[in-house]
Amino acid sequence: MSTALRGRNASGAPWQRGLLVAAMMALLCDCRRHRPYRPASARQRTDASATESPLALRERLQRALAARGPSYVPRTRHRNPDGAPRYTNRLILESSPYLQQHAHNPVDWYPWGDEAFARARALGRPIFLSVGYSTCHWCHVMEEESFEDEEVARYLNDHYVAIKVDREERPDIDAVYMAFLQALAGSGGWPMSVWLTPAREPFFAGTYFPPRAGVRGTRRGLLEVLTQQGGRFAADPRAVVAEAQRLAGRLRAATAPEPAGDFPSSSLLQSARAAAASRFDAAYGGSRGAPKFPSSFPNRLLLRTAARSGDREDLRRVTETLQRMRAGGIYDQVGGGFHRYSTDERWRVPHFEKMLYDNALLAVEYLEAGQASGDASFLTTTRETLDYLLRDMRSGDGVFFSATDADSLSADGRREEGLFFTWTPAELRASLGDTDAAIARAWFGVDDLGQVAGRSVLRAERPIDEVARELGLSPAALRDRLAAVGPRMLAIRSGRPAPLRDEKVIVAWNGLAVSAFARAAIVLGDAIYAEAAVRAARVLTAPLHDGRELPHAFVGGQAHGRAFADDHVSLAAALLDVFELTADPRWLSDAIALMDTVERSFADPERGGYYLTAEHHERLLLRERPDYDGPVPSVNSVAALTSLRLLALTGDGRFQQRAETTLRAFSSTLAARPLALDQMLLALDWATDAAREIVVVVPEGRGALATGARPFLDVVRRNLQPNTVLLVATEAELSGDLGRLVPSAQGKRLRAGQATAYVCERGSCRLPTSDPPEFATVLAEVRPYP
Repeated sequence: MSTALRGRNASGAPWQRGLLVAAMMALLCDCRRHRPYRPASARQRTDASATESPLALRERLQRALAARGPSYVPRTRHRNPDGAPRYTNRLILESSPYLQQHAHNPVDWYPWGDEAFARARALGRPIFLSVGYSTCHWCHVMEEESFEDEEVARYLNDHYVAIKVDREERPDIDAVYMAFLQALAGSGGWPMSVWLTPAREPFFAGTYFPPRAGVRGTRRGLLEVLTQQGGRFAADPRAVVAEAQRLAGRLRAATAPEPAGDFPSSSLLQSARAAAASRFDAAYGGSRGAPKFPSSFPNRLLLRTAARSGDREDLRRVTETLQRMRAGGIYDQVGGGFHRYSTDERWRVPHFEKMLYDNALLAVEYLEAGQASGDASFLTTTRETLDYLLRDMRSGDGVFFSATDADSLSADGRREEGLFFTWTPAELRASLGDTDAAIARAWFGVDDLGQVAGRSVLRAERPIDEVARELGLSPAALRDRLAAVGPRMLAIRSGRPAPLRDEKVIVAWNGLAVSAFARAAIVLGDAIYAEAAVRAARVLTAPLHDGRELPHAFVGGQAHGRAFADDHVSLAAALLDVFELTADPRWLSDAIALMDTVERSFADPERGGYYLTAEHHERLLLRERPDYDGPVPSVNSVAALTSLRLLALTGDGRFQQRAETTLRAFSSTLAARPLALDQMLLALDWATDAAREIVVVVPEGRGALATGARPFLDVVRRNLQPNTVLLVATEAELSGDLGRLVPSAQGKRLRAGQATAYVCERGSCRLPTSDPPEFATVLAEVRPYP
């Protein structure tokens, strides 16, 4: 039921699981008697008594509720006759949309913080920790089934201190307890349910639980697990605490970073290719099995190995995967953009969440596939995906919201998964008329049975010639009709109750989006995408120019939380893309400053690599140094590649040292499980290639959209050039601040007053050319793997 999470323990650390499972079994079977547990020391009781009185808290919650105004609709089935919520807890004081969703549960939720743990110590109770996010379907299911259930809530309130955490606001907390869950169970997901001692040490964990035995065919539900674990803690808390301490120690040892090794060999790229080939689904693309996540297959890596090895099979695997995804239900056929994952192996029935990070990353994958293959349909998918982000996910000030929900409201007010995106034949006839409805049914595969509660997920799997023949149309005529039918269906769908949109603006994910718009603007020559990239970059970097710290997120336009390492490196990488787009030195300077902050605050000085958190963040059970690429590339993968790009631009040796140190830090992981860090392999591919600096000197204008640069940028559009940096500027700019930041570009001149291209490797340049075909010949040269 729960969302699968690709992670370190799921893919290759059975020894860690063995240690923790053995310890857990000992804990579950430990029936020894111990001395009675004293709930709290005098100091702890003093801490607990320092909290506000129940009356003061109640008044504060009432003021917060009143401040929501008359249009506020409480998310609960527990209402008074006047419609007011019967219950209101501390989560109404929080800014997180996810926490606010639970503000009217009968559960007495606390946010993560000292108050909750002081309360647990004072009462001598365990903690029930629930971690999720606002657009998580199974989080909503557990909310409605369990946290809205008054019997379950009563047991939680009487025997536990209950804490809610938004994993998107606190990825550090999520990472710590997900490591425990994965070590215990071999996999993990959300909602994540963890049982903790008052010292924040876990002793039991799971994901989704139905409310009680018998629901969904289970023998034990949440109520039974709460009763068992709460009873054990009440009967012998010292034993539980002691065993949790041992488990915490084993978890710290199991997740401790390994010592750095030698610099990884390029042979690892060949090992990764072989691993990808072995897991490739020859029938439907991607990795074999279900569920299928877009990130589970290393498309961007294979595009690079295909270019350097000359193996067309790598390119074929990528193009087949992306074609299948584009044709399947995982792609929003009328609105653009991708859903989070497919529940089946054929990419047909998605989990209907739409995440900013998925769409930003996939926009780049399709862009690069279009360059590498020459297939313009991939570029069309990039455009449709970015247009979706501009239409549905951009805030008024130009940054991007985090996600939309899988669920939306039905006519009777129930939340149903996929309702917004699915169709019936009757709906098509009523909205389009018989003729166009027949076209939509045939092309999008809408039938009377459907795939989700009798409703059809749109897909476009059949060849257009086949569908046209069936409808008695020519392929050209069918294309023309579909070009009109699709927008009509989108307009009709926009009148339905829309899924909830989480309007947190997460800096790391926005960095991915800025990169996607900037890269697309360069390749497609699109000024709208260029404006979107620059505008978002200005908002994201505004705190830095105002003398403030980079935040982790913006909520309601206000900075929220202190940035983690991934916020810094993702934004730095994005600013390099904006720099290549605009040639504005500001963006390069800001990227350098961000990476210098990462080095000062997040680096592991002993073994290399970077922690997710800095010393100024809250100290948790362990400090994670991310060592796998999941749906979002890890901080260490992005940092390694960003340092190499900065080296190519600036020639500054400190960036080479940082990249090499990071790659050495993960050499053992890369050797054992190369695809666990497939995004870091992009950095290794760069490091083993002769990275190119492309400088185009133009008579006027600046940046990749300068008119004089277009003939040369058209060459780039037709050829994937991954291990390159780009700079387009005038002679005057290259002689000023820009040239001082990028020394290899200094002194580059026009030839005969015409735009002139220079292709350089490690500071050594080929003869300049004003002839685009000659430029194309130089770029076509490939350095094979050693």
